[in-house]
Amino acid sequence: MDDLEGANISELASKPLNRREFLLGVATVAGTAALAACGGGSGSSSSTATNSASTGAKKYSIALVQGVKGDPFYVTMAKGAQAEASKQGVTLTVDGPAQFNATLQTPIVDALIAKKVDAIIIAACDKQAMIAPLQRANSAGIKIISVDTFIGNGDYTSGPVTFPLSYIGSDNEQGGKIAGEALIKAIGGKGKIYIQNVQPGISTTDQREQGCKEAITATSGAVSLAGVDYNEDSAAKSAQQTTAVLQRVRDLSGIFGTNLFSAEGAAQAVKQGQIKIANFDAPEQAITDLRNGVVDLVIAQLPGQMGQIAVQYAVDALNGNTSNIKKHVPTGYVVIDKSNVDSPQSQAAIYKSS
Repeated sequence: MDDLEGANISELASKPLNRREFLLGVATVAGTAALAACGGGSGSSSSTATNSASTGAKKYSIALVQGVKGDPFYVTMAKGAQAEASKQGVTLTVDGPAQFNATLQTPIVDALIAKKVDAIIIAACDKQAMIAPLQRANSAGIKIISVDTFIGNGDYTSGPVTFPLSYIGSDNEQGGKIAGEALIKAIGGKGKIYIQNVQPGISTTDQREQGCKEAITATSGAVSLAGVDYNEDSAAKSAQQTTAVLQRVRDLSGIFGTNLFSAEGAAQAVKQGQIKIANFDAPEQAITDLRNGVVDLVIAQLPGQMGQIAVQYAVDALNGNTSNIKKHVPTGYVVIDKSNVDSPQSQAAIYKSS
């Protein structure tokens, strides 16, 4: 997995990107995006592989705890995880809360502790609230791996929380910066940008907001921030908030939605083509919105790859092979617009709903 380390992302994302690279849809991919299309179970499910040669006499039990059940991002992650579980000969159980909420996610973790699973792979719903339940799991001897989101500050080497074996996920601050830069170029390099976010405390969307703000700051005043609102993962609330902003800021130029519902809600309030909209995450609905001109740019992560690497790491840790486990594995992204939406790279990066 060394080649999946962030060299691909950080090196490419740190280069100055021109208008053509963004708006003609150059796709930057770390690793093999096709992992997102791997077959396997999803949702609340459990399946057992038949090949246990790689895990010795014991068939390990690994749990993937999604951020929210049924979300295409996590469905795709489960597919990648299941493909690797089948390859490794381990049992994978997939579950998640009905809403992205730490209060609902905690009982799932507690149930897995009682079940005595061998490893928990989790997209924590809150970087602080999920520390205690995961510490309980770790104290019970369960291996912990973070995917997509992290707990503490994500620095599992020297940060305040170090017991998780690894954090596997996109460089969300860089992704937010790339989205911001693309949006700035789309609006002609000047104007006002508004950010629609979910809620404070979610590591991924916090970082995306920060990255977009960095892109705005880098314009030295040519672009200004019109404000940030938090919609609690509700497209309806995003639409209401965006409508209010449009009434207040008549010359708004662009909107960055830090996830699907944020961008969808904003798009509902905006007349098509009037304001440029960038959407972070690439379920099928986001691609439909892109084709229909509702949004102008979609940034896809690689959740299937996250699931695949996490299961491999879990098996390695359970077998005592920790030398190859990295504390942080940045996965990649694919920048999609109308010009490249039908390319193999873009199509492989679209999240699957089933």
